[in-house]
Amino acid sequence: MNDSEAFVETVREDNQTALSRLGSSKSLYADTGGDIDTEPVLEATVDAEHAAWQTFREWIESETHDEAREAFETTAAEEESHYEITLDHLGNEEYEPDRVPKLHDYLRDRESTVERVGALIGRILASKRSKEQVVGYFVGDADPQTAGVFREFGEDLDDQLERAQALLEAVCESDDDLERAREAADGAIQAAYDEYVENLEAMGANPKPVC
Repeated sequence: MNDSEAFVETVREDNQTALSRLGSSKSLYADTGGDIDTEPVLEATVDAEHAAWQTFREWIESETHDEAREAFETTAAEEESHYEITLDHLGNEEYEPDRVPKLHDYLRDRESTVERVGALIGRILASKRSKEQVVGYFVGDADPQTAGVFREFGEDLDDQLERAQALLEAVCESDDDLERAREAADGAIQAAYDEYVENLEAMGANPKPVC
């Protein structure tokens, strides 16, 4: 296991509870305000993909590290494609994304390359969990074609994680850098989890999954 693989494994272990709950059946309930139906699920996904695209566009504009900027450009292009595909599935050309998840508020506040790379890894780990729930929804809705589309989004996240791990090794030159990146990764997952909890509690629901 190389340093970047160990880094990701540590972040997963340290945030095991939050990631588990973000990947629970309550994730879509939280994201849709309790209205788990095709249109709200797609709207929530459009909002998330649009926010991701805009986040990485912002990073590109201020990033001074060439390799990082190139990776962010690739990621932004993927998220733009995800946004456009999801909007097409929604079938409402007038829909305007109007919600920025707390996760992306957190990412946009990261200014150093090291923190951005760490936060990106945290974002990918959190997003993979929520994306699995979207896939599961469409499988349960007997819509394998749409489920396949979002499964491909998950494969893109795997590619993003691979790029982020390579980037981590390129930009972290010391143990202090790795610690800062780890804190940023934890912070990104915590931001996603905090919003999950807030949304559920606002609806009077228990954020802990019922076994």
